[in-house]
Amino acid sequence: MTMLTTLAAAFLGGLILNCMPCVFPVISLKAFGVIRHTGDPRAVRIDGLAFLAGVVVTMMLLGGALLMARAGGAAVGWGFQLQSPVLIAALALVMLGSALNLMGVFEVGLSVQRIGGVGASQTGPLGAALTGALAIIVATPCTAPFMAGAIGAALVRPPVEGMAIFLALALGFAAPFTAISLVPACARLLPKPGAWMAVLKHVLAFPMLAAAAWLAWVLDQQASSSALGTLLASSVVLGFAAWIYGLAQQRLLAGRSYRLLLGFSIVLLVGLTLPLADLPKTSAGAIAGAGPSKPMSSAAPIAWTPQAVEAQRKSGKPIFVNFTASWCITCQVNDKAALSTSAVKEAMAQTETIYMVADSTKYNPDIDQAINQFGRGGLPVYVVYPADGGEPTLLPQLLSPEIVISALQHASKKRS
Repeated sequence: MTMLTTLAAAFLGGLILNCMPCVFPVISLKAFGVIRHTGDPRAVRIDGLAFLAGVVVTMMLLGGALLMARAGGAAVGWGFQLQSPVLIAALALVMLGSALNLMGVFEVGLSVQRIGGVGASQTGPLGAALTGALAIIVATPCTAPFMAGAIGAALVRPPVEGMAIFLALALGFAAPFTAISLVPACARLLPKPGAWMAVLKHVLAFPMLAAAAWLAWVLDQQASSSALGTLLASSVVLGFAAWIYGLAQQRLLAGRSYRLLLGFSIVLLVGLTLPLADLPKTSAGAIAGAGPSKPMSSAAPIAWTPQAVEAQRKSGKPIFVNFTASWCITCQVNDKAALSTSAVKEAMAQTETIYMVADSTKYNPDIDQAINQFGRGGLPVYVVYPADGGEPTLLPQLLSPEIVISALQHASKKRS
């Protein structure tokens, strides 16, 4: 693609990213904030611009870190930070804290904002900017249509062009709420604030709890049941600390008792989460395909390795490779909606397709290098190798049973 086409694809991919399930919890918070200020156009504009700034700054930092890591020789792609158990655990606790905030257990004060509160229900530009930053962080498990090719191009172009592509992606992602904030006609279409918003605030806590539960499941796939136990214990301590903080805000707890209990909770929380930094990492030769994120087929999936692909291509059978990860929500949706259906499993059996799973839940440079070779910058990636040894075919990032079956039949016909 030309640079202009790549920038357009990145912007469009950022727009579509707003509709992906991974960003729904945080995007719903931003929608709540915009509705709350509909009576004050100036506040809406300031919040919209702050949200845009939070999105752009965080995206540029994330893109810069990704390009620097690759320049240093690391084979990483979009969402690489989610291969870290420490970050997964931290995000789970952030989501839980946001849910407790929305439920009214405590309110986010200015002192908490200054040390990095997420600003879930806080008014003002700082809360909007922090919401934008969190939205980008939780968006990385998803790769929208048009977005994968743009990120793939960003990883192979010069750094300045790569950062321009990440900027276009950020602008596309922030565009809907920025437009609503800056265009009065759009803001007038929003419902008026009222007492119903108190109920909505509590309702929005449940997507945050769902996100925390999903992240806990991902941590279990990445590390071990002991790591999950550590996270659950940390969650209890965080809940206790939030409750104590809420009591102090309501003047129901004396200052000295509040400080002692809150300090004890923070020390305990840090002591519980520090061991997560020492969890064993996957080596470069780790076997891909482990874990429940792999979809089912009529035959047992084969763990993907470059050597396994070369060996199986000599068999005269089509090969379907599923590059996936537990933290990739789009991957999980495709698994349930397409790859695990009886129609697709039957098509795999009829075409004698060899099914391979490359699981990138944990860091595996071989998988990231293979994804890059296909011109993609993130998951999911689906590759079909024809039976006659011809060039492989890349499938779309959003699958349906019909798409997969058609690709398998086409790859199988090339045998004759």
